Amino acid sequence: MLGLSRSQRVFAYPAPVDLRKGFDGLSHLVRWHLDKDPHSGDCYLFTNRSRRNAKVLVWDGTGLGIYAKRLEVGRFAVLWSGEPGEPIALTGPELALFLQGCTLVGKIALSPPEFSP
Repeated sequence: MLGLSRSQRVFAYPAPVDLRKGFDGLSHLVRWHLDKDPHSGDCYLFTNRSRRNAKVLVWDGTGLGIYAKRLEVGRFAVLWSGEPGEPIALTGPELALFLQGCTLVGKIALSPPEFSP
């Protein structure tokens, strides 16, 4: 299970990905297609076309890690529409719900807005 802090951001890649890619292939997508730094400490979520498999790429301060999940029943929520565009921002709890197979992720706001006094 991923342990996320409140300061970590989560970005979902906005298109299906060939999940045979490893550290270098996923890092390349983050750097060149999302225009983000894979070593920033943020989490990057990828799913394949069938939406049965997902991978999360994360830098933990000492190296890149990949968390992989395959659903045996059902499919992951759809987080893309048509052409790749801007990454979809998720919260840590939304990522956890997504990885458990919740299909509401990306359709409605599942986390309250950030509180600022």
